[in-house]
Amino acid sequence: MPIGEFGGAPPLVAEGSPALTTPMYWMYEMAHASLNPARAVTDATKILFQNPLNPWSHTEFGKSIAAGCEVFERTTRRYGKPEWGLDDTEVNGIRTPIEIRSIWEKPFCRLLHFDRKLTRPLRSSQPRVLIVAPMSGHYATLLRGTVEAFLPTHEVYITDWADARMVPLTEGRFDLDDYVDYVIEMLHLLGGNMHVIAVCQPSVPVVAAVSVMEAERDPFVPLSMTLMGGPIDTRRNPTAVNNLAQERGIGWFRAHVITKVPFPHPGVMRDVYPGFLQLNGFISMNFDRHMDAHKNLFKDLVKGDGDMADKHRDFYDEYLAVMDLTAEYYLQTVDTVFVKHALPKGEMTHRGKLVDPSKVTRVALMTVEGENDDISGLGQTEATHALCSSIPDHRRVHYVQKGVGHYGVFNGSRFKSEIVPRISDFMTSAANVKPKLAFAAE
Repeated sequence: MPIGEFGGAPPLVAEGSPALTTPMYWMYEMAHASLNPARAVTDATKILFQNPLNPWSHTEFGKSIAAGCEVFERTTRRYGKPEWGLDDTEVNGIRTPIEIRSIWEKPFCRLLHFDRKLTRPLRSSQPRVLIVAPMSGHYATLLRGTVEAFLPTHEVYITDWADARMVPLTEGRFDLDDYVDYVIEMLHLLGGNMHVIAVCQPSVPVVAAVSVMEAERDPFVPLSMTLMGGPIDTRRNPTAVNNLAQERGIGWFRAHVITKVPFPHPGVMRDVYPGFLQLNGFISMNFDRHMDAHKNLFKDLVKGDGDMADKHRDFYDEYLAVMDLTAEYYLQTVDTVFVKHALPKGEMTHRGKLVDPSKVTRVALMTVEGENDDISGLGQTEATHALCSSIPDHRRVHYVQKGVGHYGVFNGSRFKSEIVPRISDFMTSAANVKPKLAFAAE
């Protein structure tokens, strides 16, 4: 499956993409709406040729017609926000139901709690974990497997970022500074005794948030932060994504990929980097693999291979569900992280104040990278250790997972069997070993 594009940086538009103006988004909406009659006809045709009472449904011709109709419908529809689909988990050998509740909400994010309805008390307390999901085009459900892996042994919370086209203009703007503020507010709400995990893109704002909290001697700093495949210093082992941002510069992105949300979306006239353009960039990165995947879907449907067809549907239901990003957040992130390299250079600011990771002393640090990561290259996340120079050596860990790419850093069988146990052990160690360093007198 083509999974290398997930996560990482806010998605960059592919080489050669056309300049985008406000009417382009309107034209996209009109084109999508114009296909509704065709989709209705193909749905009806598919039902007709799948009806067992139709003698053609048992022939290769009939199966090919039905398969072609499904492929057409799936490649032209708009995919909505996926469901979590996490109804229960196993805690200490007992199947335990889960209630997903929003416990904090602002215009651009909700904080979700995966509340496990335990039927008996735990023998010992389990780590409380805030997972900061990427705000890079896909919904937080991209981390369904990440959440599922931690649920049996952790109390899990996750950021659920909003689609910018659904946020009215009256709610104001949202940029990288606001992102950092949101993370700090969530940690305050959760009240301490927390561990934070940043998956890919959020690594930079999470380091910034923890650095700001440490500089202010905030009592609600997390016990530990784990950064997974994050673009902390993209000058190290730069990838194609990193090079594109560096070569183009922020002016090019402002001129070519920013547009306004059209009517009738609630966020009408908000400046955004639109989801459909992000999707174009995603697919262009591995166009041949996506074409092969849909050809294989057609063949599997004709053969009647339901298992393979379901795997395709599950993957692309998530992959093709994208959301708009606010223009100010997208441009500030590209400029700060990928063009100016402000954090590793010691030049990043938050609300006008310098972000200084060397102030971090009470928070244990773990970084995780994938050996074959083609989005955040090897060494980019590890660079955090040099920045957080005041953390004692016994409270820091770096781990490289062999044989996985970017997606494998936070999902898949090796993530569950090899990465999650290491993170869990690290959290336990961070909670039990209290730092003895005090702040230096100012």
